[in-house]
Parts: sequence; structure tokens; C-alpha cells
Amino acid sequence: MLSKTNSFSVRTSKMSIAIALIFSLQSIQSFSQSTHLKPLLVEVNSNFNYGKSNNALHPFKKDVKGVLAGLSFQAGITPMFSLVTETYFTMKGATLKTGNPLTANKSTLRLYNVEIPVLARFHFNRLYINAGPYVSYTITGRIKTDGSQTIQEKSTSISFHNVPDGFKRWEAGVQAGAGYNFRIKKTTMALDLRYGYGLTNISQDAVRYNRTFNISFIAVKPWKSNPFGHKAGK
Repeated sequence: MLSKTNSFSVRTSKMSIAIALIFSLQSIQSFSQSTHLKPLLVEVNSNFNYGKSNNALHPFKKDVKGVLAGLSFQAGITPMFSLVTETYFTMKGATLKTGNPLTANKSTLRLYNVEIPVLARFHFNRLYINAGPYVSYTITGRIKTDGSQTIQEKSTSISFHNVPDGFKRWEAGVQAGAGYNFRIKKTTMALDLRYGYGLTNISQDAVRYNRTFNISFIAVKPWKSNPFGHKAGK
């Protein structure tokens, strides 16, 4: 039989675990099941995958930096699950350095898009992971090619017709990433890392799939009441 001291220690340990679990669940509730709308203003790094030509072009590839601006809405469904939808304007593109086999001279392509992702978000206390599809519409774009002794520098708007060097307006892909919620005084902050993987070719006669990566650091203000949250006993 256990001694009184050992029995007391066991009960104390069980009580400590129970208290820790209660506080952990409360923490999950406070960070996970929240509904909020937040503004987005993020720097985006983007590039292209060129299909079969990607290996040959890889030494010449360089990211293009752009801006993402819009709104993100999270609907807290359960303590560990929420749905996120976003609408934003974003700049994508890519640069090929001098000597590349596609344009010879250095070229930079910039695309200006409206994008809407819908993400399933799973919460683990302060940490979350999310993934889901997105659709994107290209409003306009521009390609700039550096000049040389034999080629004149040029900057032209891209065409969306079915012609050589033409582009497609609609794109679809998936996004995935992770984030971390924490508090600074009374303000909840979210650090979010996101990767975008284009599934559709955006060029008419070549192969270009969008690849993007961004890091955002945004203040979050949960709504006082959550109309989407799961109610106990229902």
C-alpha cells in the first residue's frame, strides 16, 4: 500500500495536471474561437515556376517584392477550428537576370491582382496552421526588359489576348501556412507565414506558375460576441 505521503503526492500531482489542463483549455478558447476582421498590409515575395524550363532558368531567377493590401475575416467555429476568408489587392511577378535563355537581357514582369483565398484554420493554443484554395484575377501587368548595345530597353503592358507573349486573367491555386498569436499588453498580435502555390498556367504560350511567400505581423481585435461559435449543449 502507498504511504500517506505518497498518496498525498499522487493526489497533488493529479490536481496540478487538472489545473494546468483547465488553464490550457481556457487559453485555447481565448486564442482560437474568436471572430474578427483585420486589415492587411504586407510585403510579398513572388516568383514563377517555369515548368520544364525551370531548371535551366533557376540560376537566373530573382524574386520580385510587392505589396498586399486588403481585409482578412476569421469566423471562429469551435475552440480549435475556424474559417478564414480574405480579399486583397496584391502585386506578383518575377525577374530573370541577364543571360537567361528566355529573354536574354534582364527582364521584370509585374502583375496586379485581386485575390480571394478561403482557408481552414486549426488552432493549437497560440499556434495555428491553415490551408485552402484561392482564386485570383489579374487587372493589368507590365514587363520591362533592359537594353543592350543591340537591343533597345522597353517597357510594355501585357496582353490578355491569345497571342504570343499573352497572359490569362484568371488563376487558381492553394495557400498554406502557420501563425502564432500572442499579447503585447492588452493587444493581441498575430504573426502569420503564408506560401502560395499557383496551379494554373498564367501565360498563353509559355509556362508560368505563380509562387508567393509573405510574412505578416498584424494586430487582432476579436469581436465581443461570436455569432459563429459553437454553443455548449447544442
